[in-house]
Amino acid sequence: MKIESVFNPLKTWVEESTANWNMLIGIGFVMLLIGLALTFVFLLKMGKADERTIQIQLKSTLIMLFGVILCDIIFPKEYMWQIFFLFKYSFAFIASGIYLAFRYKKDFLN
Repeated sequence: MKIESVFNPLKTWVEESTANWNMLIGIGFVMLLIGLALTFVFLLKMGKADERTIQIQLKSTLIMLFGVILCDIIFPKEYMWQIFFLFKYSFAFIASGIYLAFRYKKDFLN
């Protein structure tokens, strides 16, 4: 089973009506905004850059990079690539934001 065949039901559902297409875009955009907010808020909460926070920021950036690469491998490029582009960065920012939230709770709230 090819990995692209996993996304065929999504493709057929989206092509049924424009409401489905708009719903998928809306969900992706909301996820992107949540990921951006998470990342931005926790980067601001950590304060000025020093030796410790720079390492945390670099690790969160590495997690974003791995998320983008993983999504590039998984998502198909033949159809709906714009939507998958949106979801790729949504997942990357959410993963980075979750990592920053855990590190903030572990390092700064104790």
